[in-house]
Amino acid sequence: MSVSARVRALIEPLVAAEGLELFDLEQAGPVLRVTVDREGGVSIDDITKTTRAISRALDEHDPISSSFTLEVSSPGLERVLRTPAHYAWAVGRTVAIKTFPNHPVGRRFAGTVTGSTDTTVTVALDEPLGESITLNLGEIEKARTTFVWGPAPKPGGPKNGAKAAKNTPKDTPKKSKVKKDASNASPKEEKVQS
Repeated sequence: MSVSARVRALIEPLVAAEGLELFDLEQAGPVLRVTVDREGGVSIDDITKTTRAISRALDEHDPISSSFTLEVSSPGLERVLRTPAHYAWAVGRTVAIKTFPNHPVGRRFAGTVTGSTDTTVTVALDEPLGESITLNLGEIEKARTTFVWGPAPKPGGPKNGAKAAKNTPKDTPKKSKVKKDASNASPKEEKVQS
């Protein structure tokens, strides 16, 4: 059994015991990254409890012979996609994909995942609109979901999503009219009417 498989077998039940799902497990050099998720999001308390449980289990069972740093986190809004399960999860979501250099069809693609298998992913492309591409997972250097922000505010419109305040009669400042009264006023005297 590989180190990754031993670590997964050890920590997956601990993550499930906290009511979480193991989204990803990756050992990158001296760093063991554990990504956990749950419908509705993960709190800092969830991360703290899960980190402690995983750390105790790794210390007790010692599945990794070299020294390492444990990182436990939630995947965030934009998630890295690496495994067939990640691509299956991403069906219906927008993604950005970068293939390895010299790919015959191109290097960068953006669109919505419409299907996946254990070896491929199909993406309905944003450009050219109406076209799709199916890539082998082995051709993909990097992939992640993309968070689509709302439309940009119109120029001259309200800033930071705030609604423009409507002027009501109470809110409308009264404008003073300056009118010269020619009857008794000297040229320098003016009457102000509200």
